[in-house]
Amino acid sequence: MESSAHSSGPTTADETKIRIACVQMQPALGNVEANVAHSIGLINRAVELGAKLIVLPELCNSGYMFRSREEAFAASEPIPTGPTVKAWSEIAARHRLHLVAGICERDGAKLFNSAVLIGPAGTIGTFRKVHLWNEENLYFEPGDLGFPVFHTAVGRIGMAICYDGWFPETYRLAALQGADIVCVPTNWVPIPGQAEGREAMANILAMAAAHSNSIYIACADRVGTERGQPFEGQSLIVGHTGWPIAGPASRDKEEILVADVALGEARRARNWNAFNQVLRDRRSDLYDEMLGSDIKRGWY
Repeated sequence: MESSAHSSGPTTADETKIRIACVQMQPALGNVEANVAHSIGLINRAVELGAKLIVLPELCNSGYMFRSREEAFAASEPIPTGPTVKAWSEIAARHRLHLVAGICERDGAKLFNSAVLIGPAGTIGTFRKVHLWNEENLYFEPGDLGFPVFHTAVGRIGMAICYDGWFPETYRLAALQGADIVCVPTNWVPIPGQAEGREAMANILAMAAAHSNSIYIACADRVGTERGQPFEGQSLIVGHTGWPIAGPASRDKEEILVADVALGEARRARNWNAFNQVLRDRRSDLYDEMLGSDIKRGWY
C-alpha cells in the first residue's frame, strides 16, 4: 500500500495545517461486516500516517452492483444507529478524527446512497446523493437534504457522491455556503471515449471545480471489478488552485493518499488579484445568485 504527502503553501501563524487522507479500497458486495472491519484497518493505517480528516469511498460498507432493491435493502442500515456508523464513531472518538464515508442508508422504507460525516463526538451530518447514476434509480431515492456545509473543528466541510461531481452546481452551492473542502466518496467507472492511459474524467472535473470555486476537493474512489463492472481508482486530493496535491492514485490497488493543508486558505485565496474574486464576480444580475436553491447562503 502506497501513500503520498504534500505540504501546500504558506499559512498564517494562527492557522494550523491538518493532514487529509483519501482511502482507496475494495469492498466485497453485500458483506457489510467484513467491509466495515476492512475500513477500520485502513482508517488505522491512515491514523498512523497522521491523518485527522479521512475520506472513504461510496457505499464502502455494502458494495455497489446490486441486482435488486431487496439486495440493497439487506445491506442497508439507519444513520446514526446502525452498526457501521457506531463502529466508525468509535474509531473517530478514539483517535479524535473527522471521517467522511459512503454508506447504504435505510430511512424507514426508503434507501439512500449516502455519506456520513463523523467527528470525535459522533455523527455530525449526512449527505444523500442528489444525482443518481444508472440503475441506482431502481434502488435509491434521490437525495433530499440538498448540499449542506458543516462547520467543524477542522474546517467547513461539504460532501458530494460520485455523479454529483458532474454538476457544477454541487460545488458552487457548497462554496457559496462557505465550504473549505468538499469530500467526495465515489465509485468512478470508465467513461466512453476515454483513451488508454488517460486520467479519469472525474479527475478533470474535480480539478476544474476546485479552481473555479477556490475549494479543496478530496475524492476517495474504490478499486476492483464487481459483477463485471470495473472501477477506475485514481483517487486524488485537489488544492484550491485546481492542481492535485496528492494522487491520482493507481487504477487497481488499495492506497492511502495524504496531503497537509490549511483549509481556511481556500476562502482566503478567493481574492485572485486586486480586481477579481471568483465568487464575488458572478453576474447575479443576470442569473440567480443561489442557482434557484432555497438553502441559506453562507460566507465566501
